Amino acid sequence: MKTKFILQLLIIPLLMTGCLKDVDPSDSITTGTLTGTKEGLQQGLNGAYALFKDHVSFNGTVDGNNMYLRQYFQMSDFAGDDIVCGQTTTDPLFYSFSGDHTATQTNSRYFWYISYKIINDVNTVLESAEKIANPDESIKQLIGECYFLRAFCHFNLVRLYAKPYTHDPAAAGIILRTSVSDPGQKGRATVAEVYNAVVADAEKGASLMAQPRGVQFASKEAAWALLSRAYLYKDVNDSTIYYADKVISSGRFTLETAASFPTLFANALTGKETIFCVAFTAADDYGKAGSIASMLYSDGNSGWGEEYASQSLRDTMSAHMEDVRWSYIKPLKVGNVIQKKNGIDIYYISKFSFQGGSPTLSSPIMFRLAEMYLNKAEAMAKSNNTAGALAAVDMVRQNRGLENSLYNGVVPAGKTVLQTVLKERRIELAFEGHRNYDVYRNKQDLNRTYWGYHLPGLKESDINLSVNPANYANMITKWDNNRIIYYIPIDEIQTNKLCGQNP
Repeated sequence: MKTKFILQLLIIPLLMTGCLKDVDPSDSITTGTLTGTKEGLQQGLNGAYALFKDHVSFNGTVDGNNMYLRQYFQMSDFAGDDIVCGQTTTDPLFYSFSGDHTATQTNSRYFWYISYKIINDVNTVLESAEKIANPDESIKQLIGECYFLRAFCHFNLVRLYAKPYTHDPAAAGIILRTSVSDPGQKGRATVAEVYNAVVADAEKGASLMAQPRGVQFASKEAAWALLSRAYLYKDVNDSTIYYADKVISSGRFTLETAASFPTLFANALTGKETIFCVAFTAADDYGKAGSIASMLYSDGNSGWGEEYASQSLRDTMSAHMEDVRWSYIKPLKVGNVIQKKNGIDIYYISKFSFQGGSPTLSSPIMFRLAEMYLNKAEAMAKSNNTAGALAAVDMVRQNRGLENSLYNGVVPAGKTVLQTVLKERRIELAFEGHRNYDVYRNKQDLNRTYWGYHLPGLKESDINLSVNPANYANMITKWDNNRIIYYIPIDEIQTNKLCGQNP
């Protein structure tokens, strides 16, 4: 029996510095404890799923602010232009707003740690599964889910810590961990090599999964959705469309209507367009201390009340107040007056609230059907298929209260079809971890010329909401700026001498 491999980055002691505490070993799952049975495999795999939502000991403590999905959304969305910060803060989430990243910021270190912890777990399950002769379809399903989770985690890592594929596929990516026997000392694969591994794992997973266990677990459709997204990021249009169509034509999902969309995210587990979500229960309701919702929404006491829907996003949506996607943006009013925090209008975000009526509970959706239509639309726009692109966009719009404002094959005056698609994508997928990547992979600059504490040195007395800010840093981030990605965490750099740092 093989001895369990523990990633060296997760063994840590940090021998070269006394200021950082040791990080615990990767996990307690071994090929021995899994026993090579279906029950053992399922137990190990379910443990890997739990890591998306659990608070795990890191750097000597269990911190309520540290949870994979909390960090995933803040590191993605807070670095974009859909969410504004209403104050300065010492919380590591502020690094995403400011772009002043460090290799020691806790949220990034934790996200890296848990991502590889999940990868190590599924690699361990896969090694155990190799001992099962003639696996039946139920075991193949579990094996396929492992391949999906490995692909998903590698993909999320390469998005955060490496240049977009469209910038430079030969650039340094992240460390690929595809076996428990991988050496701890291992260099970074190129961005192209990481994407190739993601595609291979997702394809392998899709080929094995024929007995779906529910949307809280991976399925072949979830793997196809990941493939569509990965190919979109590579600018491979035909494959983007192919896999989006496979999900759409599977018959398992339908778009929510204007009537049902406002409750989709509170009812993600039963939502008609949910492809894959991370299932939280009432026992997983972390409340104000460490939930996703507490960053973005407050009923007065349930959240911190610091981050809001940005003026930029609200302006983008302003032409259609009948759009039901406004239902997830909640202005804080006294009478008819919008309240402010430190001079910034308070528009709370409720996409991660109200499961079971709780303001701090949801089961975040990682893939859903509307994204597939928009992936397809973007790929068609880039393939000069204007009619097809706008038809895909209209499929979404007619289910969001905009049936009287469809494009019907006509590009709006003064706009390109790609601009039209990307605008729809921004509105539909707001706060779901997409916007930052959509901007930079398309080699567009991020424009945050609006009031908020991403502007360095801002004081409340400086704010005049009747005009745009001027002469601040951080208003425009160029698409090729090194600030668009995060530093490799210090833990990896200090324990793995083959891993180079980002500039």
